[in-house]
Amino acid sequence: MEIQGTRIPRRPLTMPARRRALTMPAWLDRPLTSYYLILGITTLLLALGLVMVLSTSSASQLQAGQPPYAEFQHQLIGAVLGVIGMWIASRLPISAFRAAAYPLIFVSILGLLLTPVIGVTSGGATREIIIGSFAVQPSELAKLAFLLWGSDLLARKEKLGQLEDWHHLLIPLLPGVGMLCMLVMLGDDLGTTFMLLVIFLTLLWVIGTPARLYLGILGMIGLALLLMIVVAPYRFARLTDFIDPSGGPFGANMQSIQGKWAVGSGGWFGVGLGASRQKWGYVPNDTTDFIFAIIGEELGLAGTLCVSLLYGGLAYAGLRVARRVTDTFTRLAAAGATAWIVTQAIVNIAVVVGMLPDTGLPLPLVSYGLSSMLVTLIALGMLMAFAKREPGAAQALAAAGPGPARRALSWLGLNRRRE
Repeated sequence: MEIQGTRIPRRPLTMPARRRALTMPAWLDRPLTSYYLILGITTLLLALGLVMVLSTSSASQLQAGQPPYAEFQHQLIGAVLGVIGMWIASRLPISAFRAAAYPLIFVSILGLLLTPVIGVTSGGATREIIIGSFAVQPSELAKLAFLLWGSDLLARKEKLGQLEDWHHLLIPLLPGVGMLCMLVMLGDDLGTTFMLLVIFLTLLWVIGTPARLYLGILGMIGLALLLMIVVAPYRFARLTDFIDPSGGPFGANMQSIQGKWAVGSGGWFGVGLGASRQKWGYVPNDTTDFIFAIIGEELGLAGTLCVSLLYGGLAYAGLRVARRVTDTFTRLAAAGATAWIVTQAIVNIAVVVGMLPDTGLPLPLVSYGLSSMLVTLIALGMLMAFAKREPGAAQALAAAGPGPARRALSWLGLNRRRE
């Protein structure tokens, strides 16, 4: 740098700064990196989901003699409401999330109690309550409610210095998740039960549960899940079919076989958006559980890799928030939300490619489903609110000025003022 012919020497980088400069791009080390990664990845996945729901649902609706855009319109309404919820959540203070924990738990328990009574059964599980023209799943709200309640509970206990005793560590957290899991299983929804347990294990991991206790709880959960699979004939049949697949493409394993055919037939770059052949009745649940199979057919290996990388980027951003924030509640909630969304995506993709038996879990932000989309977008808005609490983030937001476009340009280093 020179001023009026005088050369000013550059300040030498310290060793940590030099190491960071050599291992990551400069924009990844900015205070608002997590915030804009979450916002950008959410936007891309949401847009992809709307396009794929339009592609898959129009075919199934036409086959059923229904209006081709009915399901897409529902999904679009859910996306609009979800984006509004995400925007509101991203602007809330941390205290608002903690205050919402107990009311949300109450509403979730009430909804789960009503589901077996007035709910409708779909895909072997009773998890939906019809309100007007929309199907609402209280079990989806239970994920967010348990995450906030568990994070607030552990944060309070840590502040009081009670977590040295394993009784205080597990009570009432373990009975709480056990009660929610039992209520969810009244509707025979093992997939959501598994996700509640993932959130529970994440909270215990982040808070620093002793290894022996953690392994004991992990073994107990594994045994409980195995028993729930064995006692239900249709779930046990899924497991045995996965271990020893048999039958043809129109038999018991139709969904798995046709789903893998759809992924494999896409080649490198797919057959093109809207040009899928498997969505015409060959892949059951192609708008929900198996939408990734149609992505593989229409967008090919390139499309599936891009989707996988987006979830990988979301995992990086969420864990970066959890690592950089200083508040215990924020750290727990950020790690739990990230583990919930990313693990659900991994399980869904693994089922489609034949690495896991069918679980009935949707692909977050992409699969058709109003409740899943709303709750996931609110959880991501919460992550964005936490990202604003990272060191230096508040100063960067203030320096960038109003407006998301100007802030994004500032984050990329394209909005520098001229001296």
